[in-house]
Amino acid sequence: MCKIGSLKSKNIEIVRGVADLRRLVSDWRKEQFTIGLVPTMGAIHSGHQSLVTAAKSRCDKVIASIFVNPAQFGENEDLADYPVDEEQDVISLNAAGTDIIFSPSSSEVYPKGFTTAVTVSRLAAGLCGPFRPGHFEGVATVVTKLLLQALPDIAIFGEKDYQQLLVIRQLVKDLNIPVTIIGAPIIRENDGLAMSTRNQYLSQHERQIAAELYLILKLVVERVKERPSECESICRLARTKLLERGFEAVDYITICDNKTLNPLSTFKGNARVLGAARLGTARLIDNIPIL
Repeated sequence: MCKIGSLKSKNIEIVRGVADLRRLVSDWRKEQFTIGLVPTMGAIHSGHQSLVTAAKSRCDKVIASIFVNPAQFGENEDLADYPVDEEQDVISLNAAGTDIIFSPSSSEVYPKGFTTAVTVSRLAAGLCGPFRPGHFEGVATVVTKLLLQALPDIAIFGEKDYQQLLVIRQLVKDLNIPVTIIGAPIIRENDGLAMSTRNQYLSQHERQIAAELYLILKLVVERVKERPSECESICRLARTKLLERGFEAVDYITICDNKTLNPLSTFKGNARVLGAARLGTARLIDNIPIL
């Protein structure tokens, strides 16, 4: 463990090992503190800070993890290019009110001989699943480990990765892990683009186009409320519009049940439109509830 000073003149502990993390959590439990966990892959932005704020409002102590999880990156994805700046991440997390940062090495998380994987089959099968094979298994495995290592009362995940949020809720339910999973609202830029680490990959021109994903999804919501039996045709038109606006590929725009993620042909309430599209080297995702 080490301690680093911050802009708030508060020492924040950076924990590298599972044993050290468990000792600190045990000490907190003896003092009857409630504990929140905010898992991240670093490259901290305002969206991540909002998750820490949400955890801090509900708990006495907050752990933020920083781990770029290789198991959730596919063969041709951006693991090698994913931005890493631990010093800045520590400053940003500390400013948001984090008490401990858990930043393990890959060998700490996946020691030699590690062979276990957690699969949440149905919820991971659609939407991003076919485009990112193995991704949700990697997410489910590392999140299960983090929850068992930190044993928090709550863990906070952003709704931008809505499919991931439901996968994690399901694994917690199925494995009887005693933690409450909370989804936090999407934090957006001024033009509506959902905040994401991968926005850094966008050129200036691509950044101007990127906000169209949110605008098109908003249009889908409006149209579905007007014509609830035309979900599929409305989504087809939205995919065409994204390509016309400059996106290079659209993985999907789909209206799904808010809890099961089953695709809907007719809107009857409790739904969400989800989209994923590619722009340059960035793959952008977003979603909006349809109330």
